[in-house]
Amino acid sequence: MTTSEILLDRLRVAFVAARDEERATSAAAYMRNLFPFMGIRMPELAVIYRDLTADLPPPTGDAELAAVALACWEASEREYQYIGTTYLQKHVRRATPGFMPTLERLVTTRSWWDTVDALATNVAGPLVSAYPALRAVMDRWVESENIWLARAAILHQDRYRERTDPGVLFAYCLKRAGDREFFIRKAIGWALRSYAKVRPESAARFLSEHGDALSRLSRREAERGVAMGRVAARRNRRARIADAGRRAPAKSIGTSAGECPSSSSQ
Repeated sequence: MTTSEILLDRLRVAFVAARDEERATSAAAYMRNLFPFMGIRMPELAVIYRDLTADLPPPTGDAELAAVALACWEASEREYQYIGTTYLQKHVRRATPGFMPTLERLVTTRSWWDTVDALATNVAGPLVSAYPALRAVMDRWVESENIWLARAAILHQDRYRERTDPGVLFAYCLKRAGDREFFIRKAIGWALRSYAKVRPESAARFLSEHGDALSRLSRREAERGVAMGRVAARRNRRARIADAGRRAPAKSIGTSAGECPSSSSQ
């Protein structure tokens, strides 16, 4: 049996045992009844993943990664797709640029914010970081009529923090700034908010110069990030000053090196 077949067989057994009908109903309702659910909580799902994959060999490359992910995408319940995204996240370093067609298929199939955002930040982001030439793929995605590809492109740097390329981020946000789609506007706001938390003044300058082009939703999220980033920057400055004070050498009170005042001199 292949790795994908073994994992899917194990998942079916584990999911049946862990199924919670009440939670399944509420989870499906939360996702607008777009997908059926098993009703398994995320912490429990993490334990299931860990236990079921502990003895499986790591994937050998793009083909095996694709086989596991696509098998999870073909299953009905949403928890299978969560397992698939986790598998890709755990093994993304074994992927190459050759995995991008599969990733595009995953982003555009059974699409909703939960899987798309995970694929953007945990798979697309690390791949573009490892292979900078893949920026061309993100350039294509952000122009796409498929809102989920555009959203993934906007969010792919979301966990880069200080490594974020602001030129790319700002250009992508401006390309889709006039989009009336809620999920695009929200993605722009979240991407700017994440960057603003670590580079508040850079984000603030962007908002000052281009904020009028953004939707109120996008701008509001970005402004929250600027506020949080400035608070964090002030806290970090105070911590550095306090740390510098603790490290400063004590001033000598003797008349020469190593000399201490005698009791009679006090």
